[in-house]
Amino acid sequence: MAKVAFLGLGVMGFPMAGHLAARGHELTVYNRSPEKAQRWIATHKGSAAATPRDAAEGAAFVMACVGNDDDLRAICLGPDGAFSGMDRGAIFVDHTTVSAAVTRELAAEAGARGLGYVDAPVSGGQAGAENGVLSVMCGGAEGAYDAAEPVIAAYSRICRRLGPTGAGQLAKMVNQICIAGLVQGLSEGLNFAERAGLDVERLVEVISQGAAGSWQMANRHKTMAEDKFDFGFAVDWMRKDLGICLKTADEIGASLPVTALVDQFYKDVQAMGGARWDTSSLIARLRKSS
Repeated sequence: MAKVAFLGLGVMGFPMAGHLAARGHELTVYNRSPEKAQRWIATHKGSAAATPRDAAEGAAFVMACVGNDDDLRAICLGPDGAFSGMDRGAIFVDHTTVSAAVTRELAAEAGARGLGYVDAPVSGGQAGAENGVLSVMCGGAEGAYDAAEPVIAAYSRICRRLGPTGAGQLAKMVNQICIAGLVQGLSEGLNFAERAGLDVERLVEVISQGAAGSWQMANRHKTMAEDKFDFGFAVDWMRKDLGICLKTADEIGASLPVTALVDQFYKDVQAMGGARWDTSSLIARLRKSS
């Protein structure tokens, strides 16, 4: 078992760090609001640190799951940043969904300090984190990935290296692009079914077994039909992710017309007061506008 630091105890990081502790790793946690760190310790034991640097000192692996590019820079760099506390040869694993640009920037800084760096964004949402069945998309040097993969296994169902630094973040962009279109299509289909007078539950029982079936349909159709969105992956975070996708698409010359449209639909949901609603709340916009 390894000495591990975990930085960021939000809805994803809290259970992910818990799985590491349950596997017998020696955990030190850090969170920007210390109350969450204390709550984690009360549940899982381990120890809390006042700064990312303090948490990272002596750790073989430093895992992070924070909010955005700026948050990630803040916990990595500066005198209180994790990089300042890590020993040469230690490996930083970033589970945050951020831009490939900041990933490459921080990986270069880590390399200059003799540290390994793996970009490892996750998919599976809060339920996947709580149940330890996340899909993890990784980029980075093979050696760093091979060392980190057994640690990541504590909360993953599948973990794969997809290429050099930044490949994990690019893969997560593909994941979000696909989800955006799927959720909008499912929202339109269910809204159509409701207005046509179909029994949604019986309908989904049939079509989910065919070509229309998806994770979103299997896991979200009931709550969508019940107009319940107070859980899961928030619209604010989805818009952050789609913004990264759209910016990167401009840089590489890719066309994302559906993604751009769905991003604007999520903007409408935010205006409805749904900034913290689950991403399946796209159907609420259709119900309001019809």
